[in-house]
Amino acid sequence: MNAYRYQVRNSSGQVVVGVLQSESAATAATVLKQQGSHVLALTPMVNAADSDALIERLKSLNAGRPTMKHVLDFTTQLAVMVRAGIGLRSALEAIGEQSEHAGFKKIILGLKSDVESGKQFSEALTRHPKLFGPLYVNMVRASEMSGSFGKMLDRIAGYTAQQIETKRMVVGAMIYPGVIATMAVGVTVFLLTFVLPKFGKVFEGKESVLPWSTTFLMNLSDFMVNQWPWVVGGLVASIVGSVMFLRTDFGGAWMDRFKLACPILKRMFRSLYISRSLQTMGELINAGVPMLDTIAITGDIAGSRLYKKMWRDVYASVKEGKKITYTLSQNTLLPHAVVQMIGAGEESGKLGEVLDEVSVFYAKQLKDAIKAVTGMLEPIMIIVMGGIVGFIAMSIILPIFKMSQIVR
Repeated sequence: MNAYRYQVRNSSGQVVVGVLQSESAATAATVLKQQGSHVLALTPMVNAADSDALIERLKSLNAGRPTMKHVLDFTTQLAVMVRAGIGLRSALEAIGEQSEHAGFKKIILGLKSDVESGKQFSEALTRHPKLFGPLYVNMVRASEMSGSFGKMLDRIAGYTAQQIETKRMVVGAMIYPGVIATMAVGVTVFLLTFVLPKFGKVFEGKESVLPWSTTFLMNLSDFMVNQWPWVVGGLVASIVGSVMFLRTDFGGAWMDRFKLACPILKRMFRSLYISRSLQTMGELINAGVPMLDTIAITGDIAGSRLYKKMWRDVYASVKEGKKITYTLSQNTLLPHAVVQMIGAGEESGKLGEVLDEVSVFYAKQLKDAIKAVTGMLEPIMIIVMGGIVGFIAMSIILPIFKMSQIVR
């Protein structure tokens, strides 16, 4: 039965409003007519359950996808509860009920259901590879075998926090130059499309005395104003084409090579890839993950196709029984000193500790490189922006001065 709100005029001419339970709107209208009333309005009512479901649906749509920050908070809370002696199922249920993100709450409660059905926690995590990657799953699996679940969750949380911080620093370093570049393009377009056309009549008929810069800018301005559909279409096509090109293996490899070759950026990206690779490898080795799995996961997480290929080559050589440094020594992506330290750790059986120390060193180098990049890009972008605006301004002012002298 559904509820319908009605508005009718009864036999005495009075307007009456009320609620009627009926199977359908047609049935409700028939009942009201049989009572001698003239139906003015009849609308279905949404019950509380449907309303709550709709609200929850809208919340889940607005919440977006879970992020690594949600994974970090989940891992930290789970580590604390496990160390406190709370069972895994109870901990998952408590964390899931407290989660304010509808989508992530559903995932956590799904993990609880999988664990209750008899699955290992690591096996349940594999159902969500975008949130819980190979490193997370393999470290949890290793802890399940060794019985160090709580400590391993702490290590995973620390690793995840470090990766989030690294990403934040790199993205933050690119924001300011991006804003300056956007402003430079915006100001240039504004000057070419709104300011320069107003000088067209002033310079009309005097093309012979105009400097080449003014002539060039006037022609460019005329083209952008009169052919703007082609300009916009070409710009959109260029952006779409660039994105599609970079998504290809060839385009992605070209961009990765550019990052490591650009004088301003290469130190930052080199430190980023080395720090991420060695930290990942160290964490997996210390967790007791098999060496071949460790190398494969390290390549997938490296963040660069070039470094991924290097680790794949290492994987192939180790699979043949060779040492890790055999392939690394033939590659220039890792400094010779780092390769030597990896070899020393491999010989002494303390490879995990060595990798931890080297990754900490390169994490510090990454912070210094980000500061250096930011410090260099800011004045460069300001100089470029000032140069473009100054060039346009002088191209307008100089002809006016020249024409005023001719008039005198």
